[in-house]
Amino acid sequence: MNAAETASTATGFAPCEKPERYIQQLVKHWSHKMATSWLDDAAMGVFPFSELENAVMTARPGGIAITLTTGDLARNEELRGVIERHIDRFAFREAPLTYEWKNQ
Repeated sequence: MNAAETASTATGFAPCEKPERYIQQLVKHWSHKMATSWLDDAAMGVFPFSELENAVMTARPGGIAITLTTGDLARNEELRGVIERHIDRFAFREAPLTYEWKNQ
């Protein structure tokens, strides 16, 4: 099996009042550990955790849309928790946010 056959992808959504601000803060915070990127015209942050793992967060009306891809489901669930804790840290006035995840 190759990595694409075992990859686990989940989509999530976190309703919040300032999605763009929280994503930008997370891009800056994680840029010390990985090559994050911010696409201003799309209000999107990209987080390459490793060669096989990444998250894309996009500001949408009413919240943050998240696509998380990892090597397997257990790692996907682990990284969901990491993402949630970090977003909640920046959204402390609204936290804890409610996260809705769906496996793809």
